[in-house]
Amino acid sequence: MPLTPLDIHNKEFTKKWKGYDEDEVNEFLDQVIKDYEMVIREKNDLQEQVNQLNQKIGHFTNIEETLNKSILIAQETAEELKGNASKESKLIIKEAEKNADRIINEALTKSRRISMDVEELKKQAKVFRTRLKMLVEAQLDMIETDDWDQLFDAELGEDLELEESET
Repeated sequence: MPLTPLDIHNKEFTKKWKGYDEDEVNEFLDQVIKDYEMVIREKNDLQEQVNQLNQKIGHFTNIEETLNKSILIAQETAEELKGNASKESKLIIKEAEKNADRIINEALTKSRRISMDVEELKKQAKVFRTRLKMLVEAQLDMIETDDWDQLFDAELGEDLELEESET
């Protein structure tokens, strides 16, 4: 299940000695929450646009079907006007097909654009994840170095020397 902005907001980390600056982490999480909410809103807006375009396509398909049925009924009931009705119906069908093609092409173009945007967002999320992982790994490597042991050993040695000189 994907994270929600509330999940990010409510996430609490355990506190360690010499851990991250809590204010800095909170500021970063606030920015992540804002960005995440914006992406969710944009996704919902785009989904709404896709739904509206699908409804329009369905509407125009119904119109085209209705026009075709009307043409057939007109041909059956007006036999003496068959020639003129036939020419007129062909023009109406061509225009309806042009409009339907135009609408479908516009919908396909928008759909492709939305798909490309979604793919771009996925790529950006992967890059962000990789960078975050590298940052965390670098921090862990820094924590696991032998410098810490040397620091602690040096401090203990100095304390023992001070105690011996005082006695």
